[in-house]
Amino acid sequence: MATKPGPLSRWPWQDLGNYKYALLAPWAARSTYRFATSGSGERDLLGFAVLPVLLLRLLYSQVWISVSRHQTARSKHRIVNKSLDFDQVDRERNWDDQILLTALLFYVVNAAAPVAQVVPWWNSKGLVVAALLHVGPVEFLYYWLHRALHHHWLYSRYHSHHHASIVTEPITSVIHPFAEEAAYFALFAIPLLTIVTTGIGSVVVANGYLVYIDFMNYLGHCNFELVPKLLFDVFPPLKYLMYTPSFHSLHHTQFRTNYSLFMPLYDYLYGTLDKSSDDLYERTLHGREEAPDVVHLTHLATPDSVFQLRLGFASLAAAPLAAAARLRLLRAVAPLARLITSLLGTTFRSEANRLDKLSIETWVVPRYTSQYLSKEGLYAIGRLIEKAVADAEASGAKANELNRNGELYVIRKPNLKTMIVDGTSLAVAAVLHMIPQGTKDVLLLGDESKVSTVLATALCEREIQVQMVDKDLYHCLMQELRPELNKHLLLSSSYSSKVWLVGDKLTDQEQRKAKAGVHFVPYSQFPPEAAREDCVYHSTPAVVVPGSLENLHACENWLPRRVMSAWRAAGIVHALEMWDAHECGARVTGVDKAWRAALAHGFRPYDRHGAAAAVAKQQE
Repeated sequence: MATKPGPLSRWPWQDLGNYKYALLAPWAARSTYRFATSGSGERDLLGFAVLPVLLLRLLYSQVWISVSRHQTARSKHRIVNKSLDFDQVDRERNWDDQILLTALLFYVVNAAAPVAQVVPWWNSKGLVVAALLHVGPVEFLYYWLHRALHHHWLYSRYHSHHHASIVTEPITSVIHPFAEEAAYFALFAIPLLTIVTTGIGSVVVANGYLVYIDFMNYLGHCNFELVPKLLFDVFPPLKYLMYTPSFHSLHHTQFRTNYSLFMPLYDYLYGTLDKSSDDLYERTLHGREEAPDVVHLTHLATPDSVFQLRLGFASLAAAPLAAAARLRLLRAVAPLARLITSLLGTTFRSEANRLDKLSIETWVVPRYTSQYLSKEGLYAIGRLIEKAVADAEASGAKANELNRNGELYVIRKPNLKTMIVDGTSLAVAAVLHMIPQGTKDVLLLGDESKVSTVLATALCEREIQVQMVDKDLYHCLMQELRPELNKHLLLSSSYSSKVWLVGDKLTDQEQRKAKAGVHFVPYSQFPPEAAREDCVYHSTPAVVVPGSLENLHACENWLPRRVMSAWRAAGIVHALEMWDAHECGARVTGVDKAWRAALAHGFRPYDRHGAAAAVAKQQE
């Protein structure tokens, strides 16, 4: 909200959530019915087009969001190099309000004015008149309205809400209090009402004008420069008629310059042009290469995970996966998500963060966990990861964090300067932290893996008895652990332990064998499905990130805000410490060593239950 919210700041449907779209239902039904029952020459084209155009604008806006976030993650042409946080995501989650308002106003005007019900598909006169009215009254009046909104009284009550976003995204352009947005709509209605009431309007021009406003709004609020200089070289006067992202970005950082809507002409005429506009445009267009210090390679766990990416739906990505109940409604588009990711032939940048002087990037391997289970899928994924490792090496990354075993890449490239980090040590350290104090024995369930082996070793070194009911796991660990530790391993048929360390395959049947009050502590990246209300379910291995970690505004799967999986954090800690050894294959950094280093750099323990939960809450 604004610093001192004024009258009519709240949107009328603010408390309805997504149910606000129900407001359109009677109007949409009415226009559709009239269109279907009217003769071909009497059909209300403008009214019928409202709903399809609304859906198109929603999709169009989401494309802008995803493309913009992808480009700023690449960072080359980024304009403002500051952090975008969860507060801004929450503040901008109602970006679709203005699209809904437009649709409602179109319906109302269409119902009230008979002349609007006979608008043809196309009329070239309407296009010319609308363009002239936009260049004249709309741009001129907006310029002075905008300057008025920067007056202290109006700014504190309305416009400060918009300017709370220093780092702009396309949807920042439409984040305003209701009264302010209504004033803008009154301006934009000048061309629309004129061409409709004079009989020269058309469906294409009326809706095309909305798309034009969307395009220019989103363009100006991108945090990267994309307008080619060739346009201004070929037609120099264009600099008075079209702004650029860097031009408007100066308005958000300097506040008292570059007030124009889309045309800088009025800033030139009235002396409010920022003198650094041309220089900033040249610098950001030329760009700067920023080599990442850490590359986190990840993949999509399930089709649902695509919505959890920073490039996806911002409000969903900013909430833990399990807490985002709305996500269930999106599972119907899972086949489409699979199709999109299958068409992506290489990894792509999803996120860019900074911790002190360390540059961190997240690259997504466009494949799902299920695809790791087939030989063909695993081979294809291996090729993608190998290329990603090579790209990270070429970019100068110090550490490359892998979710899976990366020893193969070290063997193939013994002179690899980029350190491959699978994060086992820090993940095990996080699990050890979640085990209740005073525990004397634990039950280890799951398949044999590097994590289970290192975890069993750490427990035995602490003289905690490790019980197993799986003979294969027991015999594997007896061979892997040092002989003097084997006395702490026990093959048992009992499920009596009060602490269960569980892998990916904990079944409901196994959970029913637990006594009341058992602590389920996962050592895998996937949390178990909770089947018992009388037991305690802990988090997957994770840590609370330092407050200085910038640009983190998406949750990692089911983890809360500003909580990161231990595997991902391990690569960052490795780079901060400048360790010159890999942690992959059989190589282990050291559980205690990794944990001490993580704490020293500001990472803190996280657990859904226990004393660490209070620490995590404070860090949010």
